Amino acid sequence: MEKAGFWIARQGGHIVMTNGERIITIPRHNPVNALTMGGIVRDAGLTVEEFRKLL
Repeated sequence: MEKAGFWIARQGGHIVMTNGERIITIPRHNPVNALTMGGIVRDAGLTVEEFRKLL
């Protein structure tokens, strides 16, 4: 998500990232459920295609 302009605000059991406007929370465990990942992408204001291009 750093490529999308987000930076780590804090860490613990989850990573909390912000871009100054939006806040997203990412679990630290692997694998992350596909539905959870879709929600993170949506909360970041990205489309799935935009997210794929960042990978």
